[in-house]
Amino acid sequence: MEKLKYALFTGCTAKQSTPEQMMSTLAVADKLGIELVELTEASCCGASHLQDYDDFLSLVLNARNIAYAEKHELTMVTICNTCQLNTAMTKHRLDNDEALKAKVNEKLAEVGLEYKGTSDITHFLYAIIDDIGLEKIKEMVVTPLSQFNIAPFYGCHNIRPSELQNKTHKTPESAYRPTSLDDLIIACGGETVDYEEKTKCCGFHVELQAPRTAAILTGNAIAGAMDGNADWMVTPCPLCHLKLDTQTHHASEAIGREVELPVLHMQQMLGLALGCSAKELGLDHHLANVNFV
Repeated sequence: MEKLKYALFTGCTAKQSTPEQMMSTLAVADKLGIELVELTEASCCGASHLQDYDDFLSLVLNARNIAYAEKHELTMVTICNTCQLNTAMTKHRLDNDEALKAKVNEKLAEVGLEYKGTSDITHFLYAIIDDIGLEKIKEMVVTPLSQFNIAPFYGCHNIRPSELQNKTHKTPESAYRPTSLDDLIIACGGETVDYEEKTKCCGFHVELQAPRTAAILTGNAIAGAMDGNADWMVTPCPLCHLKLDTQTHHASEAIGREVELPVLHMQQMLGLALGCSAKELGLDHHLANVNFV
């Protein structure tokens, strides 16, 4: 099989708040024979906050990031749900509005760039499922996670809006009953936990405006997984990970019960199944105890 190669858009969080996610991404890519070309020139996607303040600036910012992937003539892979949403949204809008695309390119020309629309954009989760395949993953598993009940937490931005995000991968899924993360858990040998909150918001994006609401959302998500008898949770989004791993004190107070579970990044879970070491996966960089491995 020809070696897979992608342009990696890391976003901010994987290089700062969740460095273990970057470590595990690289470790998993090595195990799977994937070459990742990091877009070191790229900048923040706007985090869905800039978009509310200056829509045009956010378009220019994300078009600039995509243009770097286009220069490599590679598909851009993201490792953050919010980065995925903002880059995919930018591509969709510019590819369907020539006047807006021309206006954005006027600004990009000032730094010698042009957005052409030639690079696809997909989340690393979908790149693995679509381009490697779940059956191949099953064949490569060396440490099946069969002793664990694992609760998938999809978050919002990787599955919504479905009419946009389903254009970024080959296997469309429902925003209300997604299966991609569940399917990957099963491919790794684990038992997947079904619970109502797995497709809900983690609360990250309302933390500043409504901290109690954010804490309730976080608490409900962890409580749902706990009530489903989960041993731990897994998410493809570092922002969800931050809320679920670091905000358990506030979440417990908000919902009136103690809630805490280990929370792993999708890449860490896959890395464990593929035989990566705890050190390679950065498992010492969590607040919740992950000494179960």
